[in-house]
Amino acid sequence: MKILITGQAGMIGFHSAIAFSKAGWEVKGIDNFNNYYDIKLKQDRSDILKNEYGIETINEDIENFKNIEDIVKDYHCILHLAAYANPRHALETPQPYIDTNITGTQRIIEVAEKYDTPIVYASSSCVMHGQPLPWNEHDRPAHQNNPYGWSKRVNECQLMHSNISRSAGLRFFTVYGPYGRPDMALFTFTDKIVAGEPIELYNYGDMKRDFTYVDDIVQGIGLVVDKIVSDTDQTYHEIYNIGHGTQVELIDFVDAIEKNLGRKAERLLVPAHPADTPETWSDTTKLQQLGYKPTTPVSVGVEKFVSWYKEYYGVN
Repeated sequence: MKILITGQAGMIGFHSAIAFSKAGWEVKGIDNFNNYYDIKLKQDRSDILKNEYGIETINEDIENFKNIEDIVKDYHCILHLAAYANPRHALETPQPYIDTNITGTQRIIEVAEKYDTPIVYASSSCVMHGQPLPWNEHDRPAHQNNPYGWSKRVNECQLMHSNISRSAGLRFFTVYGPYGRPDMALFTFTDKIVAGEPIELYNYGDMKRDFTYVDDIVQGIGLVVDKIVSDTDQTYHEIYNIGHGTQVELIDFVDAIEKNLGRKAERLLVPAHPADTPETWSDTTKLQQLGYKPTTPVSVGVEKFVSWYKEYYGVN
C-alpha cells in the first residue's frame, strides 16, 4: 500500500511517516518548508526520514505543485496534514491560513477527485469552540474564534461535500512530543525556562487542556487510514476526535516541565488571549470503536519531550 503525506516535515507528518513505513507502507511526502518556525527543525525531520527510512519529502507547495497529479494517481490514500497552524498567530496574519489551509486543501481535493483517492485530513479541536464539554463530533460547531479554527471547519465542509467516495477528518487535541512545534506551549515554556526567562500563563493560569502525546495521535491516524482504505465498497465522510480524553490543568503541566528540567520557572499570570478557549476535552468514543486507546499520560509524555529536547539542543 502507498500513502502520500502532505506536511510531512511537520511534527505529526514526521512521526506518521515513520509509523507507516514500519507498518510496511510505501511512504512519500510533500512539504514547502516555510519559515513560520525554524526551518532547521523541519529539515532535520526530513533528513531522518530520508537517511534512516528511505522516505522522500518533496519540497513543493500544495497550492502550486504542478506535478501533484502524477503522484496522487498512484497512491491508495492521502494523509493531508499540510496547514498553517497556531490560533493566536492566525489573528495577526490570517491570509496564509486562507491560502494554505483552504485554497491548498481545495487543490488536493480536486486532484483526489480525479482518481477517487481517499483522504484522511487534519482538522482541529478549535472547530468545537463554544460547544459543551466534553467535545464530541456530533454537536454542531459554534462560531470559531480565530482564522485557524474556521479554516479547519471550512476543510471539513470542503471534504464532506466533495466528490471523493471516502474521507475522514481528524480533530486533534493539543498534540505534543519530540520534534514538536516550537510555538506550542510545551516547547515555548521549555525554551524560556532553560534560558532563564519568565513564562506567560494566559487567563491567569486558569486553563485546562486535553494534551495528547504524538504517539497516541499516530495510533489514531493509523486506525482511521486502515479503515478508509479497506472500506472500498462504502461511501462516507467521517469526523473523529483524537485526544487523550482527560483534562490537565495548565499549572500541573508547567509543574511537570519544571520537574523534568530540574529548574523553576518565573510565572507571569496574564489575561486571556482572544484566540484561546479556557478548556478543551475530547470525547473519543467514536474512535474507540476502531480500537483507539491512548497510552501516554502527561507525566510520561513531558518526560519524553524534555529528554529529547536536552539531547537535541545539548542542554544539561
